[in-house]
Amino acid sequence: MIYDPNRVPKSIGYYLAGFTDGEGSFNVSFRYRKDYKNCWKVSACFNISNKDKVILDVFKKYLQCGTMRSRSDGVWYFEVNTLQTILDHIVPFFKLYPFLSAKKQNDFSKFCQILDILTSDNPRSTPNIQKILHLRNNMNGGGKRKFSDEEILSKLC
Repeated sequence: MIYDPNRVPKSIGYYLAGFTDGEGSFNVSFRYRKDYKNCWKVSACFNISNKDKVILDVFKKYLQCGTMRSRSDGVWYFEVNTLQTILDHIVPFFKLYPFLSAKKQNDFSKFCQILDILTSDNPRSTPNIQKILHLRNNMNGGGKRKFSDEEILSKLC
């Protein structure tokens, strides 16, 4: 069955968008993998963490995707990290229920641009990796990164 965000009650859709506006995150990570053609696995992820599991259960129910996990300190995570699921569920949902804050609108726009690159003919070419790095630099306030851009570019195979 194809996911249809129009089936989500509007009050729930706007609630989830508002909650995500404050607490959600769109991320793109690089993992060094010698078995990959250019030595990097590029992964997109949408996630929300909260101590209230019930709220995250609502996300899972209405987005019809994702996984839940918990930490030992009682924090729960709802995450979607499969590219096709992000394209089929997360993007259509947040296009229908947009963010109010300019910051989250910007993060989501850049995330969608990165998804376009990841679904292009040659997503892991050096120019595309450079574009992804440039786009993600201003997402989520820059964020803490395991690998610097320079390190990623210097280790392209």
